[in-house]
Amino acid sequence: MKFYITTSIAYANASPHIGFALELLQADVLARYKRKKGEDVFFLTGTDEHGLKIYKKAKEEKKDPREFVDEIYEEYKSLLKKLDISNDFFIRTTDKETHIKGVKEVWKELEENGDIYKKKYRGLYCRGCEAFKKEKELISGKCPDHGIEPEVVEEENYFFKLSKYKKEIKEAINSGRVGVVPKERKNEVLRFLEEGLEDISISRLREVLPWGISVPGDESQTIYVWIDALSNYITALGYKEKKETFKKYWPADVHVIGKDILRFHAVILLGVLLSLDLDLPKKIFVHGHITYDGEKMSKTLGNVVSPFDLVNTWGTDAVRYYLLREIPSMGDGDFSEEKFKGRYNADLANGLGNLVSRTTALLKKGNININELESKNIKIKKEVEKTKQQVEIFLEKFNFSGALNSIWNLIHFADRYIEEKKPWEKNGDREEVVEDLFYILRFIAEEIAIFLPQTSEKIENSIKNKKKVILFSKR
Repeated sequence: MKFYITTSIAYANASPHIGFALELLQADVLARYKRKKGEDVFFLTGTDEHGLKIYKKAKEEKKDPREFVDEIYEEYKSLLKKLDISNDFFIRTTDKETHIKGVKEVWKELEENGDIYKKKYRGLYCRGCEAFKKEKELISGKCPDHGIEPEVVEEENYFFKLSKYKKEIKEAINSGRVGVVPKERKNEVLRFLEEGLEDISISRLREVLPWGISVPGDESQTIYVWIDALSNYITALGYKEKKETFKKYWPADVHVIGKDILRFHAVILLGVLLSLDLDLPKKIFVHGHITYDGEKMSKTLGNVVSPFDLVNTWGTDAVRYYLLREIPSMGDGDFSEEKFKGRYNADLANGLGNLVSRTTALLKKGNININELESKNIKIKKEVEKTKQQVEIFLEKFNFSGALNSIWNLIHFADRYIEEKKPWEKNGDREEVVEDLFYILRFIAEEIAIFLPQTSEKIENSIKNKKKVILFSKR
């Protein structure tokens, strides 16, 4: 079985933030989980490198736009390494061979299908969203996401006949052919469709937006984000050449995205795919946002959390654990240094770390065949099997915190078992108890591999080499 999973592509106007780190980790766990099950996985992430905000930011820093996005790209590549992300491909929207040629092919096909036309348009344009807004979407005349008043823009642009596909999009979402998770996000899309679907502008004047892909046959216009960025999911697979990779992995099994770009993926992307006569994605998993001590993160408030700083301070697996365990999978979650330290000490240092330290300390005390570990204890086996089933059930529902909680329940079970049996004391069943503990520990190492890969490897090496290991020191 194949499994094609994507994150959104990060907008390359600034350094990576903790919200995108969460998205990367959620997708990474799902990709590792499916690989573990023996499925053929293709995991895509990347950067969206065109647009007016990027062009203006580059000019502010007195840099060529290409130079600017190259630097941002390197930061994102570095973040993938820092977080131990197992992606198979990284797409850049400035890549001429992989992406730009594919986008032009998409445009031509949409045009040939009669779904692109040109007209003069006057509307409210939000610079922050880089999108046109309806008056009813504004709060006190301002964009709800960026808190700025949209400017009135009048241009002659190309439009995509999105309204033509309203009925099919609605049917796909309603029937579950395209599953939107969680349910409240599905309902949000359906309410939006009920309000009516208008055609959308898919180009800007070149003089306004000089940094982007030119419209085929019209150099005075630049292809806009909805055709440029959203096409990455098919261009990364070689859509233009209809490569075997494309035939093999499309459609996407899961798009992992933030709630602020839901409509673009659950409405606009579907409309484009329907026009191209391509299969629709199977699921769109939508996560929430991360706040800091209850406040929205912003550069103005100075409370933006750098994932690089977090990893440098606490380590890769500690960051992976906190974001996957503490932040709700499908809702908004709060970050605070106090909560991070609390989770670290309680769950990692005193929880998993303590169990591993106590258990591996027993390695030299007894004749245990590490390669043939098998518990004779029915209760132990049932507990392990229950944990395994729970982890799978939670992951199939995108509940990362629930899956980790199941594993940590087993850790607590093992702690109680140690206190009950006291294997350090001389008694008749000591060796059997130690075998039980290592049976549990090896299972835990296997289960946490998709969440905490480095920690899993350290536990496995400790068991293999019969050496005590300290994973997390209390802070």
